[in-house]
Amino acid sequence: MQFPPEGIAHLSAGIIGLLSGVTALFTRKGSRVHRLAGRVFLAAMLTTAGTGAYMGFAKGQIDNAIAGIMTLYLLITGLLAVLRGEGKSGRIELAAFLCAALAAVAAFYFAIQAVQNGRAMLGGVPYFVFASIITLAAILDLSVVVRGGVCGKQRIARHLWRMHLGFAAAVGSVFPGQLHRIMPELLKVKPFVVLFTPPFAVLGLMIFWLAIVLFTNWFRNPTRGPIRTVQDLPATAGGGKLG
Repeated sequence: MQFPPEGIAHLSAGIIGLLSGVTALFTRKGSRVHRLAGRVFLAAMLTTAGTGAYMGFAKGQIDNAIAGIMTLYLLITGLLAVLRGEGKSGRIELAAFLCAALAAVAAFYFAIQAVQNGRAMLGGVPYFVFASIITLAAILDLSVVVRGGVCGKQRIARHLWRMHLGFAAAVGSVFPGQLHRIMPELLKVKPFVVLFTPPFAVLGLMIFWLAIVLFTNWFRNPTRGPIRTVQDLPATAGGGKLG
């Protein structure tokens, strides 16, 4: 089987993104290894999401195209959360809201279509979860626009959950995205564990660190000082030197 150039780029960037994402998650923030892993992760994920969106449109797989676009959206807005100064927003944030709002409508439409056509995995639950996450992202984007930006722990939290979800999307494209196609016999043994443990592990890590940042005094520990950039977080709190 021959793969087109965009398919090779998509697969290669996805593998690099997975490896660099894991490295960024479990290395000390601000270290040389962490900074390098974060940059590689961002470049790889932008490549794999961009090529995925392109192939989705080219093959008429609109749901895959939306998934690629929304991965790009999560990564870019996660990056902007820490590149923007505190309490600042502008046209980019407004554009992000409009993008997410339109994608949410499209995601729910295709989720309903997939269920009606009988091709939805697990009765369409993953489709509707994806659409609900996009809707939440759109609502939070609107909040940023209305409030004129975010500050303090909310700013760091915005970065954390969007980068983690971008990474979860990469993991999910393999588990269960591709694995159930190339290893069907293995999945008959323990399908749930094989398919869903990796992406849920990333989501669990995201929830844990969001709770630490938002609901504890860790954010303003006097011995540590306030968290203002991602480098102030401990080793497993997020990906990449993006602040």
